[in-house]
Amino acid sequence: MTDPMDPTERFLRACRRQPVDRPPIWIMRQAGRYMPSYQAIRDKVSFMELCRSPELCTEVTLMPIDQIGVDAAILFSDILIPLEGMGLDVSFDDRGPRVSPPLRTAAEVDGLRVDGADEEVAYVYEAVRQIKTALSGRVPLLGFAGAPLTLAIYAIEGGSSRNRHSVRKMVYEAPEVLERLLDKLATVVTRYLRHQIDAGVDVVQIFDTWGGTMSLADWRRFSLPYTARIMEGIKDTGVPIVHYALDSAHLTEGLVELPCDVLSVDWRQPLSLIREQTGGRFALQGNVEPGVLTCADEHIYAAAKACLDDYGDGPGHIFNLGHGITPDVSVAAAKALVDAAKELGAR
Repeated sequence: MTDPMDPTERFLRACRRQPVDRPPIWIMRQAGRYMPSYQAIRDKVSFMELCRSPELCTEVTLMPIDQIGVDAAILFSDILIPLEGMGLDVSFDDRGPRVSPPLRTAAEVDGLRVDGADEEVAYVYEAVRQIKTALSGRVPLLGFAGAPLTLAIYAIEGGSSRNRHSVRKMVYEAPEVLERLLDKLATVVTRYLRHQIDAGVDVVQIFDTWGGTMSLADWRRFSLPYTARIMEGIKDTGVPIVHYALDSAHLTEGLVELPCDVLSVDWRQPLSLIREQTGGRFALQGNVEPGVLTCADEHIYAAAKACLDDYGDGPGHIFNLGHGITPDVSVAAAKALVDAAKELGAR
């Protein structure tokens, strides 16, 4: 049976807390390593070569639409791409992302390119245009970027870091240098997202993946004003804005100050609680625990039901995982989640 509501209309209405026929579903990292078709491409090109190819990005972005039936596409790219435009070297290996040289001094921060940095990564905007053409209106397209704090942590640490010693040291010893970096990143990311919007994305999501590693006080100082500045800088476009912060239960009273439309919630806190704490002022996205996708279908179905039941009645829910899908998940399991969310959400 054909869905009675246009997929783009459904998604945009959900973002705006307007009534829909059922909650839309997409999955963070829905195009990626768990898919054999993605791995076949990665066998031929590096991750950054893939990101720089609009044609390959288009092919990969459409994979979960065709294979698991999600209600939205998300641009295939990486949050670190703007750092490349600013003059840093971004690469990926078996240990994860690498950013070089790591930024530790005021002089290194001052040397970053701001003007023209967004134009250095024009391949991203071309990918958006090609994806929109390929989608032909089947589903909406999400664009995205990293929050300044998260990008700063990667740039200062030189990649992923468990302890983030260099960032912590800068917070205490040279906060003005960190703020100078965050200011530059906010400017570049605002322009970067505006280019994505101009190219055709329907929604944007800002990932503050490392925001939850900060205390509330530090997050208010080093993340909130810079992320809010980006949101204010694209607000005039009318495109809905989603914000995601991992491990962020302690940040809720700060998150409500963000001028966004949707808060994406990880699995550690009930949607019903966040809905109560935020007074229903935001649509909520999430928040199934990603690990359930390694389990049998009945557990996936139960998790989908629990998520929908927890949110409860009323508009403003976008169904998703609480974090990205992991490489050990099967395509069949991902499809089982999508099918369950569609079936249960329509009741």
